[in-house]
Amino acid sequence: MPDLAHSGTHAEAHAGDHYLMFAIGPRLEFAARLLELDPDAAISVVCRPEHLARITDSGHYVRVLAVRQDAPLDEVVALARTVHAIRPVTRITTFWEHDQDRAAAVGAALGIATHSPETVRLVQDKHAMRERLRETGVEDTKAARAYGEADLLAFGEAAGYPFIVKPTAGTASFGVTLVHTPREASAAYRTATGDFPGIARLGVLAEQYHTGPQYSVEAFSEAAEHVVVAITRKYSDPRDMVELGHVLPAPLDAAAQEAIGGHVMCVLDALGVEFGPTHTEIVLTADGPRIIETHLRVGGDEIFNLAKDATGVDMIEFQARQAAGLKVLPDIRAVLESGRAPRCEAVWYTAPEVTGTFMGLADGDPGLTDPNVTVLLPEGSELTGLAGSFTRIARARGAAPTAEEALAAARSTVEALSFVFHVSPPPRRLV
Repeated sequence: MPDLAHSGTHAEAHAGDHYLMFAIGPRLEFAARLLELDPDAAISVVCRPEHLARITDSGHYVRVLAVRQDAPLDEVVALARTVHAIRPVTRITTFWEHDQDRAAAVGAALGIATHSPETVRLVQDKHAMRERLRETGVEDTKAARAYGEADLLAFGEAAGYPFIVKPTAGTASFGVTLVHTPREASAAYRTATGDFPGIARLGVLAEQYHTGPQYSVEAFSEAAEHVVVAITRKYSDPRDMVELGHVLPAPLDAAAQEAIGGHVMCVLDALGVEFGPTHTEIVLTADGPRIIETHLRVGGDEIFNLAKDATGVDMIEFQARQAAGLKVLPDIRAVLESGRAPRCEAVWYTAPEVTGTFMGLADGDPGLTDPNVTVLLPEGSELTGLAGSFTRIARARGAAPTAEEALAAARSTVEALSFVFHVSPPPRRLV
């Protein structure tokens, strides 16, 4: 856990820290935020080669080490020791999901506080997470590793249909299938064993499917104390489980909010989460909340920006302050209790079932100049239908005093967009 002896303002951050930063999060200048807190800090980066393009200003870093995803942890630790010998590393940071296992291993080796290797393992290995939650009495969701179609058929026979099949380690809804019948098991196993960007192959997981509305809890932790920043209502494609929309704060009564927030805090305690932002996805079943998965990061899909605009809590900024050694929970609570006017924020995605080449928005489409619209795929992208979060084409934001109005604004905007696709006709069959 970061050194939290300092408290309060930016000026209290310890000058001259040497940060070892792992991975480079999408689009967010974390190094610049750290240097605003401490202009005398030095930042070294360990990342994957494919993340080098995200380093937009190399002047922020004293060194950048690119290490392949499949490099053993011992190699990463050895490289970190070399950096540490040049200038002692005082803080280790990871602002995104990738390489949290590397950060934890290096922290343990150098004696620098980070998420523990065990916490990272439990969060990133979904089967291990299920076992820990069962051992601690938090949940008893049925789950089992699968090593082939026969294991999925056996799980379906024991647990019933439908059930979820997904990679044991994964994100962005890659490789997830809802299996309704034994005939679908083989295809589901193949889907879950595919290659997905940045995801280690840890096997396939079959788990009980919980019915009910889906939510995510955006929380922040410090010294093993947790604060719920917002609860987000999630909307997913019923076939591929890919998320299509979010709105926060979710329209929930006080009892449901307390049940969801309390359950997530029990989950974080069981997994040993002590600091930083978390994004925990749950289903509110007839028997209470049940977890889908959790992450040691802010929510993607613009959720961290939705939370900032709706609640005033900039989770990225507070993560940077905490990484610099500042206490942040008192300030987060102060923002949440400031009496802001009610405001709901929503985002909605579109992913047309098209096979072909994406050519962009149509000429003259209002989305070309609408600041609430973001086109996610570059022109020339090949489309094969909805197969994970990174296959969605565009999104739109909406804001209003109520969740229903915010969702309606986002959906109406994205559904009015016109796209151009290049679709090749199938070969003509000659008779």
